[in-house]
Amino acid sequence: MKLRILAVSVLAPALALAATACGGDSGETTSASGKKLTKVTLTLNWYPYGEHAPFYYGKKKGIYEKHGIDLEIKAGQGSQKTVQATGAGQTDFGWADTPALLAAVDKGMPIKSIGVFLQTTPASVQAFSAKNLKAPADLKGKKIAITAGDALSRTFPVFLKKNGLSESDVPLQNTDPAGKIAAVISGKADGLVGFANDQGPTVADKSGKPVSYLRYSDFGVNFFSNGLLVGERKLKSDKDLVKDMVAATSEAWTAAEADPAGAVASMAGASEQLPPAKVVTEQFKTTLTLLHTQATQGKAPGVNSEDDWKQTIALFQQTGVIGKAEAPSTYWSPQLAAQG
Repeated sequence: MKLRILAVSVLAPALALAATACGGDSGETTSASGKKLTKVTLTLNWYPYGEHAPFYYGKKKGIYEKHGIDLEIKAGQGSQKTVQATGAGQTDFGWADTPALLAAVDKGMPIKSIGVFLQTTPASVQAFSAKNLKAPADLKGKKIAITAGDALSRTFPVFLKKNGLSESDVPLQNTDPAGKIAAVISGKADGLVGFANDQGPTVADKSGKPVSYLRYSDFGVNFFSNGLLVGERKLKSDKDLVKDMVAATSEAWTAAEADPAGAVASMAGASEQLPPAKVVTEQFKTTLTLLHTQATQGKAPGVNSEDDWKQTIALFQQTGVIGKAEAPSTYWSPQLAAQG
């Protein structure tokens, strides 16, 4: 219940801050060419890593500037905090996990998705290739590191059941996100549940050993992951800016997909916590496999299917992240989302 409890515990103070937050009123700047730009803050789900390359690439290549945006990218401290800050107006836009958005909306947070970009979940069981985990059945009796209460742990039982296993078949070691990596590298756990475009490349780099993945999506369980969010206050007060941000972000992701090396290079110096370039490269390479479902193949990044939204909503009602499954429009504003 951690996801729901956190959403409830911060809702009141987050909303109280909405009136005084300055994230959406940061004014204008002027580009080198003399063009008036609107200053915009984007808070990520975490410290910068390979998944975030398109934002830095779009900024470096002038894509956001072309759309009238002077973009400031800020590191996050987890999707839940990013969702809360965005709903409260402490940042103009957020980049966060859809389950965290669903939980917040379920508790009354005034926030909407304006497009999920990672539409195939990166959720996976990750282990050194030497562990020979080639199918879910191979998990039986293996100790897996997991973080209790997050979206991955809430969906892990669904993944097991879908593949003929019970929760008792797989011993779990509860730890924080950083602890999962340490547990695998030290041999205290046989594997971890994490994002294929995040922890795995880091584990491989730190250990010097190849890592293999059992992706949820390859074994019958898929749901929306990270996407672009905006508070309803800004959505109502500045629709043109929201449309510009969505268009610029979709264009930036399209451009980064066409130039992966350039996208990775654009992240140089983004953060002291930025992984080595070869890790960022692997992270972004995997991220590019997550942009679409069957329903959105050939569409621009960030274009969503209502049926895919329904599938994600139903799954997280089943797992108890939300109490009631509302219509997709409760969580998502398709009229302002990416087109094409």
